Amino acid sequence: MSLVRRALPEDAAEVLRLRQVMLDSMRPVDGSTDWHVESLPTLRARLAESDGDFAAFVVEHPERAGALAALVVGTIEYRIGRADDPRGVTGYVFSVATDPDARRRGYARACMAALLEWFRARGAAKIHLTASADAAPLYASLGFKPKPDPLMELLL
Repeated sequence: MSLVRRALPEDAAEVLRLRQVMLDSMRPVDGSTDWHVESLPTLRARLAESDGDFAAFVVEHPERAGALAALVVGTIEYRIGRADDPRGVTGYVFSVATDPDARRRGYARACMAALLEWFRARGAAKIHLTASADAAPLYASLGFKPKPDPLMELLL
């Protein structure tokens, strides 16, 4: 039996907690969790969608009842195809997090495997993610390769 399962609406608060763990490890600037209250209803609704373009996979914490040990979240996006990607379906991975006291047990790898299978089942031809230096070896071991990023951003 697999440790990994699809996250449920009742996991939403724990999903946000683990997302905060990830955010704090990347740029420990604010650390505020005030935004969780506003985010929670939308996240619950998205977790309730079983066949949409959003999925989260989790592992329950082995030592803390009701807590999650690891989390991986992804979305599918469609863009009009092109010669090297005729279907135009791309997967995006984000919010990969493991509770600090549950690291080095293979939980993030197991969640990633489940998410990658979910992407395959939906026809994604490529998967994108942004990797921290600490996480890059995990992603490389799964076959991800660095790519130059011409990303630009506009905040509205």
